[in-house]
Amino acid sequence: MIQRLPILALLAMAAYLLAVPLIGCGVYRFTDASVPDSIKTIKVNFIENKASYINPQLSPRLTDKLRQKIIAQTRLTQTNRDNADWEITATITQYLFSTSAIAGQQASNNRLTVGVQIVLYDRTANETKRFDVSRSFEFKGTLSFQAAEASLGDEMTRTLTDDIFNKLFSNW
Repeated sequence: MIQRLPILALLAMAAYLLAVPLIGCGVYRFTDASVPDSIKTIKVNFIENKASYINPQLSPRLTDKLRQKIIAQTRLTQTNRDNADWEITATITQYLFSTSAIAGQQASNNRLTVGVQIVLYDRTANETKRFDVSRSFEFKGTLSFQAAEASLGDEMTRTLTDDIFNKLFSNW
């Protein structure tokens, strides 16, 4: 028993040291959305694009992804009726390209900034809340805007959907 104790202590310490980095670098998912018990149904309207530059794929992709995320991560029932407990209306208000870094006399990095305004109408409380979400996406200065949009499409949709969801259900 005396000889086994140091070995067990070493094994326990090794297990601890291996587990600590995994805990600190883990991917965190927040699937417990904060929704009052009185809210049962939700209507997510098509997200309109009123930015000065319009990416025609962004509105339908963002609308679809937000609807999917709400169904997957809340207990709410999606409806298209006008009497849903919560109704979400959103508008893409900003879609801007800018230079974020210059090397020599050329843009080495560019940035695409997307802004979305969200309106949540709570019929049960007869209350309206407004939120703004804005996110920037960096891309190499050698890419055309069209190529950047194509390469950033999935990341934009996923990130903006997560940000909108968090504003609505976690109020981050």
